[in-house]
Amino acid sequence: MGRAFEFRKARKMKRWSAMSKAFTRIGKDIVMAVKEGGPDPDSNAKLRAVIQNAKSVNMPKDNVERAIKRASDKSLGDYKEVLFEGYAPHGIAILVETATDNNTRTVANVRSYFNKCDGSLGTSGSVEFMFDHTCNFRIPAEGIDPEELELELIDFGAEEVFVDDDGILIYGPFESFGAIQKELENREIEILSSGFERIPQVTKELTEEEAADVEKLLEKIEEDDDVQNVYHTMQE
Repeated sequence: MGRAFEFRKARKMKRWSAMSKAFTRIGKDIVMAVKEGGPDPDSNAKLRAVIQNAKSVNMPKDNVERAIKRASDKSLGDYKEVLFEGYAPHGIAILVETATDNNTRTVANVRSYFNKCDGSLGTSGSVEFMFDHTCNFRIPAEGIDPEELELELIDFGAEEVFVDDDGILIYGPFESFGAIQKELENREIEILSSGFERIPQVTKELTEEEAADVEKLLEKIEEDDDVQNVYHTMQE
């Protein structure tokens, strides 16, 4: 198995840990998708992907429809995706993905978390290069040979295909998202969920005490409503 498999295994119980947080994240994703490509999922591939993700975390259909209707209101402010980069204690690189309607607030909050936990907020490009930006898709495993599928999807950018308890996972580079999504839809393969992740190229092992220092910072960051995802180079 490759790095994507190990990364997913380590993060499995951490992602979407709080249902209310998951709904908040997806609500923002819906707003950004609608603002970018319109409210019709048939003609908006990004919105189709977000709706699939909403289903995967059991977000009620009424919530999704309300979010799409609200996002269609031109008076509603837009969310901007902003990436923060920095270091936690003990040389651990951290990437923070945010979706914010008030960049000044978000910058101030993220900087305060780093400062309070003996970390340092870096400049753009300071740690992003340490992570591979990937896309992923989860599909049902029934009736599909993952090895055969991997060979067939290589031409569309897929790099790693593996099976876990919840189905088949397909990983590829960030820029291959559209091609893989289109091919799965053309084959009428159900997409259970999809998304993007940043996989660290190298991880660092810490002592239990050192890891606790890093976890303290991660917890503060993850509690912020503007934060969508947090990635780091600490070995889990």
